[in-house]
Amino acid sequence: MDICFYFQVHQPLRLKKFSIFDHGGGMHYFDDELNSQIMNKVATKCYLPTNKLLLELLERHPEFKVSFSLTGVFMEQAEKFAPEVMRSFEALARTGRVDFLSETYYHSLSSLFGEKTEFFDQVELHKKHISKLKPEAPTVFRNTEALFSNDIAYLAERMGYSGIMTEGLEHFLGWRSPNYTYKIRGCNGHIKALLRNYRLSDDVGYRFGAKWWSEYPLTADKYASWLSALQGDCVNLFMDYETFGEHQWEDTGIFKFLEALPGEVSKHRHLSFKTPSEVASHIEPKGEIDVQHYVSWADMERDTSAWLGNDMQRACFKILEELEAPVKQLKDPEMLHTWRQLQNSDHLYYLCTKSLSDQDVHNYFSPYESPFEAFINFMSILQDFRSEVNMRLKK
Repeated sequence: MDICFYFQVHQPLRLKKFSIFDHGGGMHYFDDELNSQIMNKVATKCYLPTNKLLLELLERHPEFKVSFSLTGVFMEQAEKFAPEVMRSFEALARTGRVDFLSETYYHSLSSLFGEKTEFFDQVELHKKHISKLKPEAPTVFRNTEALFSNDIAYLAERMGYSGIMTEGLEHFLGWRSPNYTYKIRGCNGHIKALLRNYRLSDDVGYRFGAKWWSEYPLTADKYASWLSALQGDCVNLFMDYETFGEHQWEDTGIFKFLEALPGEVSKHRHLSFKTPSEVASHIEPKGEIDVQHYVSWADMERDTSAWLGNDMQRACFKILEELEAPVKQLKDPEMLHTWRQLQNSDHLYYLCTKSLSDQDVHNYFSPYESPFEAFINFMSILQDFRSEVNMRLKK
């Protein structure tokens, strides 16, 4: 069985608290001081020590391979605030055993726009930027937050991708396992679905340090034995990179777990590490999935409700979508970049008003006191930006 380790590496763009004195077409919407502070904090706790450890593991274990999904928003902030982080990813890329996935540059929901031009443009922007790390173009696509449907897969196939990553959910798999590749209804057979095994991924990403968990503590040999017992062709383990040192602190033993894992996996001869590109090119599909409605890896619902589940979110999204034509009509690179930064899905995520554990997660990541404060701030910025666009168009 092939094992694919994927890590999402993303840092949201935090907005300033909007003031009438900040008016000016986006020049002052983003809180560079806060964004720099958070980037450097997470770099110290997660990015730099984990990249250093992975580089050592790649040198120590020739069979070991990992993959990353680096958002354009993350890369921009790293280059601006913590360039040593990007240098550490460059060192990983030079090993030749690290894969990089393709995605929307701005971690946006542009795949849900009625017109798909912006979606295609952002994917192309990301492809160009990631080429700084690895000249070979990515062959596997991962949409923002694993957002997926038959239609999105068809768009990815049109762009030439051989694989697309999403959540392996029972409501479209039925009795079938996520540990295979699948064809996708409505596509032409040139693209395969690579499905995240969310149970095993979340065992590390969410439950690793949970003392209430029946499997606590999770050790590398135990986890390797679980992988060894699986039936299928491949297992896709996808988690936030911040799992290592940020969400799961060092004192949980998360780094020791990662350090021991390649060696423990190698004890099971039928297990091997592969990149998503290798899985997509070599493993034949076992059937076809039909996903007519959008799915994602977010919240219990695993749909779009994390970003579009209430009227506040939908109102903001509508403005973002409606701004496409006038912003592009301006032919102003700075205004275009600002509009795209405002598409970052985290701005909508902070507006979520769910209940129980899902909302606890939203609140944990949000810099606002409440979703309503987040809405007032984001909507004020969107209205200000729209006014600036309209004013410039009239000149």
